[in-house]
Amino acid sequence: MPGKLILVRHGQSLWNLENRFTGWVDIDLSEQGRAEAVQVGRELLAERLEPHVALTSVLKRAIRTLWIALDTMDRMWMPVERSWRLNERHYGALQGLDKAETAAKHGEGQVKIWRRSYDIPPPALAADDPRHPRFDARYAGVPAAELPAAESLRDTLARVLPDWHQRIAPRLEAGQNVLVVAHGNSLRALVKMLDGMSEGEIIEFNIPTGVPMLYEFGPKLQSAGRRFLGDPAAIAAAQESVRRQGEKK
Repeated sequence: MPGKLILVRHGQSLWNLENRFTGWVDIDLSEQGRAEAVQVGRELLAERLEPHVALTSVLKRAIRTLWIALDTMDRMWMPVERSWRLNERHYGALQGLDKAETAAKHGEGQVKIWRRSYDIPPPALAADDPRHPRFDARYAGVPAAELPAAESLRDTLARVLPDWHQRIAPRLEAGQNVLVVAHGNSLRALVKMLDGMSEGEIIEFNIPTGVPMLYEFGPKLQSAGRRFLGDPAAIAAAQESVRRQGEKK
């Protein structure tokens, strides 16, 4: 019988709070984000879900969320793998910019296209821009041609899929429960693949910070359904907050 998959978007980051484009910039959790990470652990305990292995990105907001959740569950000993492929979507030259100020400069329509379209990336970083990931030591082992200067959600899905096929799916098939703590867009990419969502459907699908999402599977890892874990009213409020945040200009 296949194992269960738990997907968690990291807790609120400092730049989530400030409404800035974050992408691959390594921003830490806010105090609220740390509290959300504790709640992740509590929800998994309440569901009696015991992951066998955890995967996360190489960005501290996801890593710290995982640490706090595992500490809450008294499972700090559990195997953990970090993968750059689970990083957030790369927002290119928009990274670090205030979203409202960017909309005022480029127009709300253009910024909405960059943020919410499936296959149109934002403006890319120049190859010699010091913010380019090829200058970051954590990506020293990644072929330069694979490192993005900007990504659409389509690009993000293409980047995440190798981890699904090589790291996640084999463990689920072996009956292991897998916990993935990553980012809004890398997780939305997985959801699109798992649920066979159309491009239009995934554009409208939002994942709140710090709310576990549980997948169960039938034969051949066909999704048997997904659900968020926790208080339904609180989850609905969190989803609405993400939706409103996505509309801020």
